[in-house]
Amino acid sequence: QVSLQESGPGLVKPSQTLSLTCTVSGGSITDMPFHWMWVRQAPGKGLEWIGAIDYTGHVYGGPSFRSRMRIFRDTAQMKVYLQLTSVTPEDTAFYYCARDNGNYFMDVWGKGTLVSVSS
Repeated sequence: QVSLQESGPGLVKPSQTLSLTCTVSGGSITDMPFHWMWVRQAPGKGLEWIGAIDYTGHVYGGPSFRSRMRIFRDTAQMKVYLQLTSVTPEDTAFYYCARDNGNYFMDVWGKGTLVSVSS
């Protein structure tokens, strides 16, 4: 059974870089046909897709984030990383990692981690 766990600092200052880790257990991030997603939800708002890395290591992202996101992985430690640069208070949200099963359906989710951007 695959499980995901997000980790990272709960507080980031404006203009700094938000860095999060998704640890994958019970499966491999190189297994076909899975893609590993980063999604967030700001307080009182809907889910917002940030970007993803697939089983080959190919990275792709939403238009709102491409210029300031970096997603990468460590296949030995089964971790997927998100870095989001130049954060503002509008980046305050719960951040989730999730597995896409290859059919545009996220079938496994982490519990999420709250990141607040504040000075």
